[in-house]
Amino acid sequence: MREPVGPADDGSVPDFDFSVVPETDQSFENALAKARAEERLTVPDGIELLTTGTDHDGIDPVRKEAVLEAADRRRAAVVGEDVTFVANLNNNVTTACNTGCLFCNFKDTAHQFEADHDGEHAGFTKTPAESRTIVEDALEMGIYEVTSVSGLHPAFALSDEHHEILAAHDDPATDVDYKPPAVYETDPGTYLEQMRAMSVGDVHLHSMTPEEAQHARRGTEWSYEDVYRELAAAGLDSAPGTAAEILVEEVRDVICPGKISTREWVAAMEGAIAAGLDVTATMMYGHVENEAHRVEHLKVLRDLQDRTGGITEFVPLSFVHQNTPLYERGVVAGGASDAEDELLVAVARLFLDNVENIQSSWVKFGDEKGLKLLNCGANDFMGTILSEEITTRAGGTYGEFRSFSDYVEMLSAIGRPPVERSTDYRKRRRVDPDDPPHGPRLGPRADGTPLLDEAERGSRPAASADD
Repeated sequence: MREPVGPADDGSVPDFDFSVVPETDQSFENALAKARAEERLTVPDGIELLTTGTDHDGIDPVRKEAVLEAADRRRAAVVGEDVTFVANLNNNVTTACNTGCLFCNFKDTAHQFEADHDGEHAGFTKTPAESRTIVEDALEMGIYEVTSVSGLHPAFALSDEHHEILAAHDDPATDVDYKPPAVYETDPGTYLEQMRAMSVGDVHLHSMTPEEAQHARRGTEWSYEDVYRELAAAGLDSAPGTAAEILVEEVRDVICPGKISTREWVAAMEGAIAAGLDVTATMMYGHVENEAHRVEHLKVLRDLQDRTGGITEFVPLSFVHQNTPLYERGVVAGGASDAEDELLVAVARLFLDNVENIQSSWVKFGDEKGLKLLNCGANDFMGTILSEEITTRAGGTYGEFRSFSDYVEMLSAIGRPPVERSTDYRKRRRVDPDDPPHGPRLGPRADGTPLLDEAERGSRPAASADD
């Protein structure tokens, strides 16, 4: 495991001596021909397309457009013209976390949450009762998905039994990152209690990343499948495949040396799928990795999908750098360029031939670029969110809410049908632009009423590509 990195001696961004590099014996022309013919791409093929050719430096604009066109044609052939979105709420339970990932500004060191801590901090922990109230209120507005991704609070355990196992260690804080709830100002409850609290009124609960699942089994011999089965029995419906970042160890050693390995991430995803849950898959790119790492990551996902068939969508997450330790320590100078974002989405569409849905994120990209990516291979435009904390705390400026009317207006402007969908994509409803007002109808309490009225919308940060 590497020590935390910083700038080079001359103050410049460090140049890492990675063993995985974007060099191939393939040609761009051959890789593009295979993509157009819908042949399964190899890693060298993917590298050629993502770099627009390793025979020259920089991204070739003409070759880039050829890749984007091939991806857009593949998107149309696989999923058609519909652009989907979901009515959802983010309810992250806690920011307390000791993992120390250098790309993250969401977490707050857990000792700050202890009852006897004197200092101020901007973090939060919600009790199960608070989580239930938040979900109940949102359910009345028509949402039908709750996404919950949280820090690894030392007092968080799967169950009461897990608390007993963790407390029995000689030095729980050091051995298994555990301190009892009584140490903290707010008790987060157990993972099972939080799942039960948020599983209200037939809402779809999308929670428990591989990293959280590992935290929910730390100090035990429990399998990931067993843990996810208990979570599913408590109300969990699907698992987000975040905590993936880049699934290549030499990159993880730099950006998140304390986080689970690629092997553990895959094992957790396999456990969730074996427990009967759908999963998503993500990639956070645009920091220290290179194009070869990105394609190797896509290969891990494609292999996982070949074995399990459980991935419902791929979510590319362009690194938001402004308030992160990687940027503040001079390890990175910025994030991915517009061209890199476009090519990542396009190559994902061409390489992941067994994953139907690819998402464009207005939270990461803003409206204008988010819409552009829908012509680069993406077909899903995320969700209403209602609250978004992770990207915002990292320096994202594109806001925290999208209404159905926003979706109808934006998608109609590019000539694509707006389609409300369920989390698992199994239920879909085309939204008629000529039949306002526009609101969700797939939720258990949704009747087409807009999620927020104008007064409520005015109290929320607006999302704009011009921010």
